[in-house]
Amino acid sequence: MEIREIFIDIVLTVVMIVSTLVLILRFWQDLTIAIAATLMMLSLGGLFLSMQVKVKRLERSVISRERMLRTNLEEISKRMAQKHDMAITHLDELIGEYSKRVYR
Repeated sequence: MEIREIFIDIVLTVVMIVSTLVLILRFWQDLTIAIAATLMMLSLGGLFLSMQVKVKRLERSVISRERMLRTNLEEISKRMAQKHDMAITHLDELIGEYSKRVYR
C-alpha cells in the first residue's frame, strides 16, 4: 500500500496526538498522566491505520475472488453451451436415423 493512500489518516493521527498533548498540557505536573494519554492516542491512531490497511486488503481479496468467480462462471457457461450444442446435434442425428428407418 502506498503512503499516498493513507496520507490523510496519518495526518489525522498526528492531529489527534497533538490535540491530546494540548489537552493534557495542564497535567504536565503529573508526568504519568501525560505519558499515558499520549501513548493511548498513539495506540488508537495506530489501531485506526492498521484497520484501514486490513480493510484495503480485504477489499482487494474480494475483488480478486469476484474476478475469479466471474471467470469460472464464464468457463462453465461456455462448457454448458458446448454440451448443449453436442446434445442437440446428437438428437438431430438420432431423429434423422429414426425418420430414415420409418420411411423405409
